[in-house]
This record gives sequence, C-alpha cells and structure tokens, in this order.
Amino acid sequence: MSDFAQTEIERRLTLYQVFLKLYEHHSGLLDEILQLENLYPPSLKRVKASYVHGVVDTNAVYLMTNLGDNQSQSLLQAQQIWTIGRNRSSGICIADSHMSRRHAAIQYIERQGFYLIDFNSTNGSFVNGERTNQPIKLKDGDRIRLGSMTFDFFVNYTCRVLPTVAMELLMQLVHRKNDTHAEILTYPGEKQKSLIEKPNDNLEILRNSGLVDKFEHWYENFSYEQKSEILDRFFSRQKP
Repeated sequence: MSDFAQTEIERRLTLYQVFLKLYEHHSGLLDEILQLENLYPPSLKRVKASYVHGVVDTNAVYLMTNLGDNQSQSLLQAQQIWTIGRNRSSGICIADSHMSRRHAAIQYIERQGFYLIDFNSTNGSFVNGERTNQPIKLKDGDRIRLGSMTFDFFVNYTCRVLPTVAMELLMQLVHRKNDTHAEILTYPGEKQKSLIEKPNDNLEILRNSGLVDKFEHWYENFSYEQKSEILDRFFSRQKP
C-alpha cells in the first residue's frame, strides 16, 4: 500500500510540473480551457452568450450589453467611459470574485474607436487570449476576459435604411389585439383564389371577409411611404 501511495504522489508531481510548463509557455490556451465552464454549462437551456456592443450613430454613442442585471440594455455615459468591476458604482457591475472592484473600462475616443483600459487589476484583462497592460483598441469580434467573465465585443459605425415592406407581406403581419393575444393578418387559400379569379367581385368579397374593418383599424399605424404605396396599388388596379 505504501508503494502505491508513493507512486501516486510521484504521478501527481509529474502532472503538476507539466501543468506549470504549459502555463509558462501557453497561458492563453490554458485561459481558454479554464473558460470552458462558461461556454458549456451542464444545461444547454441555460447557455447565454455574453456580449458588449459598441454603437456609434448620428445622435449618440452607447453600449448595448447583457453583462449586468442579466438582461440586455443600452448604456449611455456622458464622458463615453463605461467602467467595469465588482463595485456597485461601476457602470457595468459584475458580481465576480475574480474581478477587481474597479477592474477595467471601455472608452470611446472620437474618430478613433473603442478602447479597453485595465485599471491594474489583480487578475488582469485579456483580449483574444493576450493580457493587456496598455489601452488597446477593440475590433469587431474581439474576445475579452475580465476575471472569470468572458464576452464578445462587437462594434458598428454605420446604419442602413431598408426599403418599405411590400404590400403582399404587410397583409401577413401580426396585428396586436391586446396584451395577451395577437391576430395574423392573412387569408385562407380559397379566398385568395377567389380574389384573383373574380376581380369584379373583389370589393364585395373584401367587405364580407371583414378585411375592410381590419384595414381601417390598422391603416393609421402605417408610415407615409406605406400609405402612399397602398394608394398607388389601389388606383393602378382600378384602371381599365
């Protein structure tokens, strides 16, 4: 029994030495291994990707994140500096024992971008596996670790205005009835067919289907462009 115990101790010492060498030369890889618990929790139903999204638009610069309060929210800050740490006064407060009270901050600099600044934290701040001791500019898709918290950083500087939705699709949108029920604005297949085959009877069919009443109710919620498109389509179908 004593020989077995001695062999087991020697085996563990060997593994410990291997562990030290691995950490010495591949600390980034080891950090990723230590984060596996965050990435793959026991229940897949509880998997939630943590993120910080920097948004720059014509009206404001702000962060969107789900790191605090366990829900997504937009964070505006007059100085454009979002502090992160265990301290309750932090802009993003995270209850993580491995995180310093004032751990780090994300700062936006005009015409330059977003930067991560570490406040000489005990366990450090890492971007894509590399520890950072100086302010580092963040890029879209960067992987950040503060304490034991790992999250993805995204940033966008542009906004596209999409075209209006086609009338055929507007007819299938959800119409809100009350707080608990919603109605799908669509038609049964037979009524759709009758509208095409008997154009002269279209008005009567629409009245009988109750569509006119629905239309009058939610027409006022359309934008000016959507209303204009509806009128254009209506008058174009009235031409001989």
